[in-house]
Amino acid sequence: MTPDATTPPLLRALAGERPATYPVWFMRQAGRSLPEYRQVRRGTAMLESCLIPELAAEITLQPVRRHRVDAAIFFSDIMVPLKLAGVDVDIAPGVGPVIAEPVRTASDVEALVAHELGDTSAITAAIKLITAELASTPSGSASWTPLIGFAGAPFTLAAYLVEGRPSRDHLAARRLMHADPDAWARLMAWCAEISGAFLRVQVDAGASAVQLFDSWAGSLTAGDYAAHVAPWSRRALAAVEGRVPRLHFGTGTGHLLAAMAEGADAVGVDYRTPLDVAAALVPGVPLQGNIDPARLGAGWPALEAHALDVLRRGRSAPGHVVNLGHGVPPETDPGVLTRLVELVHQA
Repeated sequence: MTPDATTPPLLRALAGERPATYPVWFMRQAGRSLPEYRQVRRGTAMLESCLIPELAAEITLQPVRRHRVDAAIFFSDIMVPLKLAGVDVDIAPGVGPVIAEPVRTASDVEALVAHELGDTSAITAAIKLITAELASTPSGSASWTPLIGFAGAPFTLAAYLVEGRPSRDHLAARRLMHADPDAWARLMAWCAEISGAFLRVQVDAGASAVQLFDSWAGSLTAGDYAAHVAPWSRRALAAVEGRVPRLHFGTGTGHLLAAMAEGADAVGVDYRTPLDVAAALVPGVPLQGNIDPARLGAGWPALEAHALDVLRRGRSAPGHVVNLGHGVPPETDPGVLTRLVELVHQA
């Protein structure tokens, strides 16, 4: 879309413009720190919550109502498309995603790639509910608030599938990458197709932007990322090319930013890399980030000074969407987030 005066600040910033107010939203804003989230989620498992349209819509909208952020992020999980594709996965409390049958061999990969994304009607129904309310919830100077769709990047999906559960170093995934490049390529192609299809479903239903989230790409060397991962992330993002702005975010990926920018319209930067440094690595690319989540609990003076420094450094980029450099910690005082939004809007 071509931005105009009625375009929300988030979409203008992602197009490389500088709206009158900084757009701001928070990764993992949908829940975690909100008491109303804990109330509605009580007794419902994570993946189940993501697939009940009314519940997913309510959780998505809660932080928009409370904090007046400039975007909603669809309440989902990187495991949802795997679940919809028939993979036996659960999110174990205190552990994270657990794959019942890890994918370790070429035959395992061949069995997996026979799966296709299944019934996505719950996703479509939730987004229809969300966008109906967002159309009447002004944020800043805009007449409506955009919804950001979400999917896990191919490497992160593959890492979980191979490891079977969260891992610090992803040795099994990296081992398969080099031991059997053909099987790895088949696995990554399937993950790219599943992620891309999940993004496409959300855009078809009404999402105005998307974010591809790579939790584990920071464990890779720049060479391995370029050769064995980047092409598949670009393929996933290509599923909605030309339709909506595409954000690409990873953790610990300062050394990968230039490659991550390829095939994306904007790059999210985690808290480890200052935004002016990131802007020099990806000139001409809008940036998102990158307030350190730890500052949310460090007292207002420390948070305020840091947030203003992030805004200053972000002026090096053509457009800047203010966000955290990772997700909202569950113990965060919601009032701090609301105050931070006000600070950003007044800056």
